[in-house]
Amino acid sequence: MSDNELGAFLRARREALTPAEAGLPAGTRRRTPGLRRAELAMLAGISVEYLARLEQGRDRNPSAQVLGTLSDALRLPLDARVHLRRLAKSDGGRHLCAAAPAPAREVRSTVRALIDRLGETPAAVTNMLGETVAYSDGYARLAGPLGLLDGDPPSLPRYVFTDPRAREVFPDWDRVADRQVAALYFGITGSDPAMAELARELTVTGGAPFSDRLTASGVLPDRSGVERLVHPEVGELRLAFEVLDLSEADGQQLVVRLPADEASSAALDRLAGRRPGTLRAVGG
Repeated sequence: MSDNELGAFLRARREALTPAEAGLPAGTRRRTPGLRRAELAMLAGISVEYLARLEQGRDRNPSAQVLGTLSDALRLPLDARVHLRRLAKSDGGRHLCAAAPAPAREVRSTVRALIDRLGETPAAVTNMLGETVAYSDGYARLAGPLGLLDGDPPSLPRYVFTDPRAREVFPDWDRVADRQVAALYFGITGSDPAMAELARELTVTGGAPFSDRLTASGVLPDRSGVERLVHPEVGELRLAFEVLDLSEADGQQLVVRLPADEASSAALDRLAGRRPGTLRAVGG
């Protein structure tokens, strides 16, 4: 990963914000649709030279006031502002904790009981590296034939970027890949050794589709939405997902998937060998 996480994040967010979104005229002869450095500096009330130093990593100790004005100018939501502050602390050498937590590969007994009670609902617990550490019977029936449970432990980032089946399983592969990198990027800072090792690995094994996304990261991970996947037994499914954080000490998330339409509901019921209509579609 880059050793200039703060600067890379600021530049990525600047390039992702259009002049119209920032309340500026589009102008002409733009190389990218995002803001020019001079435009962001004007909006934030800082000099172009100082913004250049921040983006290039020549200044890694911006004040809280500067971070606040940049956050306002970039129209950052709350979680991105918190992340920007953490990056500033990390780049400044003031780490949030003395030692990075190890990725949790065990789940608490209460979480295990919850997963068991979900039964045929596809649900899985992932840790901060995107490893699947626990899952329901419904998720096993859904994900097993796709290869998503291969590996010890199974790793969704590795599957998405290195398994040739991934692009067939996920028709919207680019969106899934973006979401995976965003989840890794915002989950922990680049100072975490486990994250850094995974990034180095995927930079080699996943190539440009991974490394280009990591370099340009600045997109927040989706907490909910609808994804499409193609299952060898029941065809294409549309599944609504919700990402629920477990306790901060766990560093884990519970991801629950529900059918987004009646056809997907019937398909999941067929996978489980149940009467159609048992697992109701979202909104049904």
